[in-house]
Amino acid sequence: MADELEPSGESPEHEDPGAHLPSPTIWPFAFAGAVALILVGLIVSTIASVIGVVLAVVFGFLWIRQATREVRGEPEPVEAPEPEAVESEEGPVRIERARFLEGATLGLGALIGAVVTLPVLGFTVLPAFVEQGFPDVDLGPLDKYPEGEWRIATFVGRPEDGNVSRRTAFVRYNGLADQVPSFTIISNRCVHLGCPTQPQGPPGEAEEVKTSAAPVTLTPTQPSGFGCPCHGGAYDIEGNRVAGPPVRSLDRYEYSIKDGNLFIGAPYSVGEVTGAGADAVVVRYRWTDPGVHVDGPEEYLYPYSP
Repeated sequence: MADELEPSGESPEHEDPGAHLPSPTIWPFAFAGAVALILVGLIVSTIASVIGVVLAVVFGFLWIRQATREVRGEPEPVEAPEPEAVESEEGPVRIERARFLEGATLGLGALIGAVVTLPVLGFTVLPAFVEQGFPDVDLGPLDKYPEGEWRIATFVGRPEDGNVSRRTAFVRYNGLADQVPSFTIISNRCVHLGCPTQPQGPPGEAEEVKTSAAPVTLTPTQPSGFGCPCHGGAYDIEGNRVAGPPVRSLDRYEYSIKDGNLFIGAPYSVGEVTGAGADAVVVRYRWTDPGVHVDGPEEYLYPYSP
């Protein structure tokens, strides 16, 4: 009996439990990092989002390639010997079958994720980058703008959008500059938080002017400057900030003359205006949201605006 209880010195052979596990890889972590870069780029920089998309495609491809290595017949680069096939009554059970199911599951999961995610990203992200321009708007004939006088022009930016696109600008005809009509067109949007500024002077009687697109309301005024009723921002007659919380001068608009009518174009941000009227020197920048510095070291502390 004692002999029967003595260990034989031999242990039964067991299959390595880790033999069927996929080899470690860093591609899932790299793919997750690329997705994080895309999300951060949506807030900080469009360039970062594009780089994130490229990296996500590359790392996703490498991840799928690594996971389906055995399915594609490429040997796994491991030092351990391949486990032997286990014989059963129904025949040999091959490890490649498990690899195939793993690869098929990953591929199907990626396809389902793309079908669910891409439409959502398209509807939430793309509208911020497409059809966001400013079409030219007809503000009426030039004879509605006497030289040296201001007009408060209220107009519809996109007639197809209705009153939701209604905007206001302060327009002054400066006379001829090099035989070309010169206008000063200042946005009424305060560059602190976007409140509507008001001319510091009494308004006259409003007049509705028919144009090629939609009627424009012109109200005469002779202001000494412009002020914001929300937080006390104050600007001089050329739109330079003189007091209050605004961080720069009022935005301005591009303009053009077509068939004797004044057309307002895209807005742009202004750092400072030197001089007045047709002789003014405007330091202009890409159009930027209110509260954002456009010059100096502070300009690098704000995210990119599409």
